[in-house]
Amino acid sequence: MGVSVQQTSGVGEQAGPASLGDLAAFRCAFYDCLSLRADALFELAEAVLCADGPVRTLVGLTLTAEHRRGHGALYDGLGSGRIQVERLRKSLAALPVPRDAHGRITLAVDVSPWLRPDAATSPDRSFCHVYGRGKGQAQMIPGWPYSIVAALEPGRTSWTALLDAVRLGPCDDATTVTATQLREVIQRLQQAGQHKPGDADILIVFDAGYDVTRLAFLLADLPVELLGRLRSDRVLCSTPPPRTPTTLGRPPRHGREFKLADPATQPEPDALTVTDTSRYGTAQARGWNRLHPRLTHRGAWAAHDGLLPTITGSIIRLAVQHLPGDRTPKPLWLWSSRPDLTESEMNRLWRAFLRRFDLEHTFRFLKQTLGWTRPRIRTPEQGDRWTWLIVAAHTQLRLARHLTGDLRRPWEKPVTEPHRLTPARIRRGFRNLRPKTTLPASAPKPTRPGPGRPPGSKNKQRASRHDVGKSSPTQNEPTHTG
Repeated sequence: MGVSVQQTSGVGEQAGPASLGDLAAFRCAFYDCLSLRADALFELAEAVLCADGPVRTLVGLTLTAEHRRGHGALYDGLGSGRIQVERLRKSLAALPVPRDAHGRITLAVDVSPWLRPDAATSPDRSFCHVYGRGKGQAQMIPGWPYSIVAALEPGRTSWTALLDAVRLGPCDDATTVTATQLREVIQRLQQAGQHKPGDADILIVFDAGYDVTRLAFLLADLPVELLGRLRSDRVLCSTPPPRTPTTLGRPPRHGREFKLADPATQPEPDALTVTDTSRYGTAQARGWNRLHPRLTHRGAWAAHDGLLPTITGSIIRLAVQHLPGDRTPKPLWLWSSRPDLTESEMNRLWRAFLRRFDLEHTFRFLKQTLGWTRPRIRTPEQGDRWTWLIVAAHTQLRLARHLTGDLRRPWEKPVTEPHRLTPARIRRGFRNLRPKTTLPASAPKPTRPGPGRPPGSKNKQRASRHDVGKSSPTQNEPTHTG
């Protein structure tokens, strides 16, 4: 069964809320993507959706009524099951995508780690950057980093539409993998009819840590607009002034330096707006057009042939009056791939960047409620299967957003607007909604457990131990435990 899609026919036209038929169609499409151990994997996702409270352990999911199989089938599904990931990605791209008031799609990409510091027998672990609670308390912890792409909604919400998930290997270049991932996501959106020629460019928002200027160079042939946060110590250059006819020598490629940390190097802004907000007080945005970084043949540009490109964009400095929690506000520096920004475009961009933090709420919900990083599985392939099960479960909750009631706790405040329900509250009512939709998984057949390992015998197949991070080919040979 295919997935029914609610298309948008014009700019500013919003896709309506998903119906019960849309949810049933996606559940059938998700089941069709499970090519091996389909029933076990599908009921595992059902248990994640219908479990009481947060998911703590994998084996605890077998105690739910929706999981009709034993714990052996659960681990066998994760260990030997197969998911047609490309087919599932196309099904996600065909679902209604949130848009702003002008019909523009906004995507956010970020990396969230699955920390595995004590899993010495798990291969392909990398050092993941984890922020600490105090200043300068960041740590590098072994784990599996996943690059997540999601579509953002225009208003303040904790909902996002997950579109893709890619695990980064120890030897992968994060910028190259992110560019390839975004290119494939945009191509799937175009094939699904979500973005057509003549539509507004897709806005992609990045946090600090991404080389947004290099990503703009790699994605220059796509109908996208990039917006990323910069560190406050970056230095950019303006366009060099025109040469006089009598000037000798090679023409300069870089003009006056623009230092983010030095106000003396910053000329008068090309755009200036002052906006009153209900959450941050007065927000002042300043914009400077046609600035570019000074590139050198080092790092990511070391293998670039020929003359290095000049990647021109715009800079936005956002300063707010106060932050939630009485925190000291610091100016926020943003880089846009648009070389010329007007005041209205500048306001649209910094407001869209604030919506990027909705992806952090999604990460927190996936980890703390759905139990994305709770299982202690060994192989990264099992981690990929579990990750896509979590993505499919979150998508079903998003489709059921307007179909379930508010089953609130006695101490929780009632929600006056149904569309303001959080994913956790939608999950409480999914168990009541599940019998009304399709149930493609078949009932388990009666069987008898195997004999298992004889009592008193030792495991002679020692698990291999793997180093963390990058390693040379001679050091990539696994070592066995003693």
